[in-house]
Amino acid sequence: MKQIDAGVLLREVQEGDLQGLLELYQYLGDNSVPDTLESAAPVWSYILQNRNYHIIVADKNGQLVSSCTLIIIPNLTHEQHPYALVENVVTHPDFRGKGLGTAVLDAAREIAAEEDCYKIMLLTGSKKESTHRFYQNAGYRADFKTGYCQKIER
Repeated sequence: MKQIDAGVLLREVQEGDLQGLLELYQYLGDNSVPDTLESAAPVWSYILQNRNYHIIVADKNGQLVSSCTLIIIPNLTHEQHPYALVENVVTHPDFRGKGLGTAVLDAAREIAAEEDCYKIMLLTGSKKESTHRFYQNAGYRADFKTGYCQKIER
């Protein structure tokens, strides 16, 4: 846990954070979230028990206002150093522009460094220049590697 501003605590999620996290995820855009806490319970339990799965949140007086997910992936190459993937970066609209998104990304990078990762990656579907500038200002580069995605239809 780390105090980053008056009333804002940076920390990893706890078991009782599911409702607040799902409320925050409403601002991710076109992504759907579970309808009930019960339907999310099996995945939530898995996340909480997985030592390679980290959800970092900015908590302002009990409200989750910013978050990102960090996954540490074991690896057989690069001298067996793992790599990390960042996903679900979101800040509540009322709290944007206050450095909270950058703070959760910085915390993710610190965890990845502690886990001896050789790189950290993220993808964005956003076409907004402001979003790309945000990630670049947080230290992510678009010229380092080329990313490709393939959507799996269900």
